[in-house]
Amino acid sequence: MAGYISDDTRKVTTHRLIEMKQRGEKISMLTSYDYTMAQIVDGAGMDVILVGDSASNVMAGNVTTLPMTLDQMIYHAKSVVRGVKRAMVVVDMPFGSYQGNELEGLASAIRIMKESHADALKLEGGEEIIGTVNRILSAGIPIMGHLGLMPQSINKYGTYTVRAKDEAEADKLVRDAHLLEEAGCFGIVLEKVPAVLAERVANELTIPVIGIGAGGGVDGQVLVIQDMLGMNNGFRPRFLRRYADLHTIMTDAISHYISDVKNLDFPNEKEQY
Repeated sequence: MAGYISDDTRKVTTHRLIEMKQRGEKISMLTSYDYTMAQIVDGAGMDVILVGDSASNVMAGNVTTLPMTLDQMIYHAKSVVRGVKRAMVVVDMPFGSYQGNELEGLASAIRIMKESHADALKLEGGEEIIGTVNRILSAGIPIMGHLGLMPQSINKYGTYTVRAKDEAEADKLVRDAHLLEEAGCFGIVLEKVPAVLAERVANELTIPVIGIGAGGGVDGQVLVIQDMLGMNNGFRPRFLRRYADLHTIMTDAISHYISDVKNLDFPNEKEQY
């Protein structure tokens, strides 16, 4: 299968993402949480790497994203940035670091940017957090919004089902999307919303709209890398396409290693000093 590796080595910026939308080029985005994975993802030609608070689930084994701390997000972000040359690195602001307190949100944002050297931040919410969004943007820090299913609010929802299926919630999502664009956000992630609604938002906004479970009518797509590489066997939502079966490949390799150690086959004479 022919791959797609960009020969464009220029750094991806907020301006370039908007240019991509304007010319109809779809934006590719994946998560990464460590140096080694980030090097591979960036080297393959990814446009945007998200240091997601989904690290709480796939790296730390938590049920929700809520336990992630600011220090933990900064640790993951620093590790990723060291491995990236071209992709834009966007970091999730974790739960509790920006909601309800504009000045604390600004301080958290500045800390992430100064300590991680990331390119931008992502915040969940619309009208409820617009004051904090304005504060952070006023400091010159780029923000990507996040609407639809917002995992940091999972205890409020009580379910991970599709959001904005009813008219009232859909109308609010559209208003929030416009509000975020007018504030100065450079892009928005829409998670688990009807494809028709997501396409409407993408058409109405001049900034890129990245979907996860939001259909193909948006400006780009994002997935959690452990999910799309098939490392997590138990997670199988409709929107997920598995591009590899690393769970099987890794299990077979590890089993082979155990067998070789037990049978005195590893190391052989050429593998020692």
